[in-house]
Amino acid sequence: MTAPFPEDSARTADAAAREALRALRVEVGKAVVGQDAAVTGLVIALLCRGHVLLEGVPGVAKTLLVRTFAAALSLDTKRVQFTPDLMPGDVTGSLVYDARSSEFSFRPGPVFTNLLLADEINRTPPKTQAALLESMEERQVSVEGDPRPLPDPFVVIATQNPVEYEGTYPLPEAQLDRFLLKLTMPLPPREDEVQVLTRHAEGFDPRDLAGAGVRRVAGTAELAAGRAAVRTVSIAPEVVGYVVDLARATRDSPSLQLGVSPRGATALMSAARAWAWLSGRDYVTPDDVKALARPALRHRVALRPEAELEGVTPDAVLEGVLGSVPVPR
Repeated sequence: MTAPFPEDSARTADAAAREALRALRVEVGKAVVGQDAAVTGLVIALLCRGHVLLEGVPGVAKTLLVRTFAAALSLDTKRVQFTPDLMPGDVTGSLVYDARSSEFSFRPGPVFTNLLLADEINRTPPKTQAALLESMEERQVSVEGDPRPLPDPFVVIATQNPVEYEGTYPLPEAQLDRFLLKLTMPLPPREDEVQVLTRHAEGFDPRDLAGAGVRRVAGTAELAAGRAAVRTVSIAPEVVGYVVDLARATRDSPSLQLGVSPRGATALMSAARAWAWLSGRDYVTPDDVKALARPALRHRVALRPEAELEGVTPDAVLEGVLGSVPVPR
């Protein structure tokens, strides 16, 4: 048998990585009902080296979704339950004095992992929320001026309840901008809720994912191959211009006091490339951009007070922007 050409091997690895990452949706579905869009968003974030903010009311399986997603990947995972009394050093780590050696040694915090679940991140004050900023942007932790690199890959998946609920602190704009995507998890439709209750009636235990049949289907090798493949996805100048026009249109919206920055436009382009690759294409279409516009941009805009009083939402504004900006052919 003739040995494959190098490009044939690359295509084979590309396809294998795509199928492995697509299979995550099936594995997560063994424990979480009806959240395919959220799982796809998590995969896109992994491929783009980005972070994800999951928002939803209590009880819609945000934490279970992340735990199941992590179980289907062979990545080191740690969880931090954010509370009002959590200190920055509890997340990043701190220097600890060793009486035996009369020296200070660094004790790493839970941020030193591949996948950090920041559970209910908006229940801790801004000072502790800000402790994640350097980690998310620079992928390192600085203690006493000494930078310590984090593992690769490193992804923060943070969950939060809507800010209008008591006992929560709105995330500052600087931190929101560090998240690649903001995924919303609404209450399930009736048929999905019936399925959830039926599973529990049949003995499903959300604390026993192995018992639910969740297994590892992808790991660092597939993730590395996927990331390399996403970097080869082409995007035409007209589609790049479309992304820029969408971002600029948000800055002119009368409902917004803060539009999308160039960093937000870059995030949208990166997410669209990853979605195109997952869809089996090596080029980005305007439809890819439109599909990722809301999750990539909804947390990067700020409504004017009068728009909030009128019940306008960021998604509604973005829907209007998508309808007003000409789509390239």
